[in-house]
Amino acid sequence: MVHWPYNPALSVADIASMAASEIKTAVISWGSGEDGQLGIGNNEEKEWVCKIKALEPYNVCSVVAGSRNSLAICDDGKLFTWGWNQRGTLGHPPETKTENVPSQVKALANVKIVQAAIGGWHCLAVDDQGRAYAWGGNEYGQCGEEPERKDDTGKPVRRDIVIPQRCVPKLTVRQVAAGGTHSVVLTREGHVWTWGQPWPPGDIKQISTPVRVQGLESVRVIAVGAFHNLALLNDGILMAWGNNEYGQLGTGDTQPRSQPIPVQGLSGLTVVCIPVVIVLLNLETCLFVGITILC
Repeated sequence: MVHWPYNPALSVADIASMAASEIKTAVISWGSGEDGQLGIGNNEEKEWVCKIKALEPYNVCSVVAGSRNSLAICDDGKLFTWGWNQRGTLGHPPETKTENVPSQVKALANVKIVQAAIGGWHCLAVDDQGRAYAWGGNEYGQCGEEPERKDDTGKPVRRDIVIPQRCVPKLTVRQVAAGGTHSVVLTREGHVWTWGQPWPPGDIKQISTPVRVQGLESVRVIAVGAFHNLALLNDGILMAWGNNEYGQLGTGDTQPRSQPIPVQGLSGLTVVCIPVVIVLLNLETCLFVGITILC
């Protein structure tokens, strides 16, 4: 608690530290809840905001809302998930089809998660050491595993990854992004790597081995849609590639691009940010982190 009147013996750093220690967060949600993705203890639809009570004891610093599941990251690196879990999207074996109360991902309890992403049926996360993890649906190799892998007896192995596991172990990752059926990571060197099925199914064979995206250097941040990708360079240039059926690449046409190309119409502008940690991520389920500083 910061007390007033102001004590001149306290430095600005002292005051900031005291204020930070009093920060309390509240996570609220609303919208479709048929898969428990609102995290409020039931599967009802909510037209008005509701507080997620299970997260009240924690200081949540970011949230991600998928179409049927959600996740939250705490300031101490704990990762919580809830919602649809039939494909292992919550990071643990599915005992029920859905879970409507957030639970910590135990497999990542010993690492500090700093950022995460939700794709179509898979999730990605990165810890403070630059190690990336993947789990959930893997039918297109989007978790970094061969989708048709077999065990020593020749028996097909289930393609879903229900327990988070390391992916791209040779890379030091700064940011992860998940598309509909593909994955993208940004390394600390500013390079972009991708794997999975980056195009609508049937257009191109999927790859489970990460490949570096050519033509990109000094990337600051990335963002991924279902089948298209954006990369913001350090000099403010915005690059795009992937599916372009609806003109989502901003190239002035609807031709797909397999290699990054500058977004048109931004000449004379320096782009400083593209949406990455999106609070309102889809039209059906919404999450919001509210922060209150007590003075």
